[in-house]
Amino acid sequence: MSARILITGTNSGCGKTTVSIALMKALKDRALDICAFKCGPDYIDPMFHRAVLGIPSYNLDPFFCTPEQLKGVLFAHAREISVAEGVMGYYDGIGPEGDASTFSVAQATKTPVILVVNVRGMYTSAGAVIKGFKSFREGSGIEGVIFNGASAMTYMDLAKIAEAQGVKPLGFMPKLPEAEIGSRHLGLITAAEIEDLQERIAALGRAAEEHLDLDGIIELARTAPEVTGPDAAGCVKKAGSGIPIAVARDEAFCFIYEENIEVLKAAGFEPVWFSPLHDKELPRGVKALYLPGGYPELYTLQLSENNRMLHSVKNAVLQGLPTFAECGGFMYLHEYLDGVPMVGAVKGRSFKTPRLQRFGYVTLTAKEDNLFCRAGGSIRAHEFHYYDSDNNGASFRAEKPSGKRGWDCVIANKNLYAGYPHLYLPANPGFAESFARRASEYAPL
Repeated sequence: MSARILITGTNSGCGKTTVSIALMKALKDRALDICAFKCGPDYIDPMFHRAVLGIPSYNLDPFFCTPEQLKGVLFAHAREISVAEGVMGYYDGIGPEGDASTFSVAQATKTPVILVVNVRGMYTSAGAVIKGFKSFREGSGIEGVIFNGASAMTYMDLAKIAEAQGVKPLGFMPKLPEAEIGSRHLGLITAAEIEDLQERIAALGRAAEEHLDLDGIIELARTAPEVTGPDAAGCVKKAGSGIPIAVARDEAFCFIYEENIEVLKAAGFEPVWFSPLHDKELPRGVKALYLPGGYPELYTLQLSENNRMLHSVKNAVLQGLPTFAECGGFMYLHEYLDGVPMVGAVKGRSFKTPRLQRFGYVTLTAKEDNLFCRAGGSIRAHEFHYYDSDNNGASFRAEKPSGKRGWDCVIANKNLYAGYPHLYLPANPGFAESFARRASEYAPL
């Protein structure tokens, strides 16, 4: 039986990523076989999980997935111990009811929960926080607590406060300025940008070994019941074999769901990784192109100065190379990004705005036949970007879960999907199947 635990928090910024990384490192150092998951649509935290464990981290998103699919993701990738990291506060999700929250994941997967409480400026009041979180929803699943920012002296009393609320104290994390990870407009700085990341991870692991009750955490993880469910990749109909698809992955293009790659492979694609920053042209012989999101806005000059790559991508897209470009990849295809010349396969400019644009979950419905589906086809998606475009397209209709807001978006035709919404392909594997069928038929002009 695979053991598992879910690390959640009272709110964003309480330290659950730090605690999760520290716990993963400490368990790995004990020679346990660990895998990681991230609740919600986040790309950045899984990069840190991967930096710790050396293997992919997977998303558990209750908006994209049914409860059975969530269990399937766990079942497909679980190892000796699975550590899942929550998103935002434990009950935060869509609307005041908190649908699609970390709590939803815990409920669907029957995973024991450890609450991270940052005790900066707090002492006895931590008991009220713990009691409130444990009792707010019936069957909260909260079994343990870790205090972030505590000291050995204060932890002795904090542990008693937790026990009085019926929650097991499982240690604390002290303040570690030398292991802090910075942030920017979309969240944490990416793992690849931190030169001494492994040293910071090692420091966190040592602190966890010293200050967390690892034996208690492992014991709690082993109380999780077995779960089974459908494997997303196993539900895909193969539409070809060994279809080479160029997939951008570098510092500028790094927001990729591992499940998207698995679904593309199951549909018949064979990824050929390349870098729009460092390579000079698209890989030869590819029959499709995937430009994922990332931070192209941080590398505008470097991307723009790579003229051979810009021309290679532009010519391929205009010649009909089946292309999937989302968010940062969509921005890269524009004529200009913050006034700097880009690929130019999409007319118009992408530019920074002072606030998040159209943030959150959406359901996309096609208004016309396109690369991924026929008119009327739909998929659940997510937007998270400060940038906008003067040419967002109108091939799909986006609707918020509340149904109170919607807008047209995405430039799409029989060879192209290009828009700000990020797609989670397991939510509708038919999109990958259609993509593969079109790519298998592609012959350059």
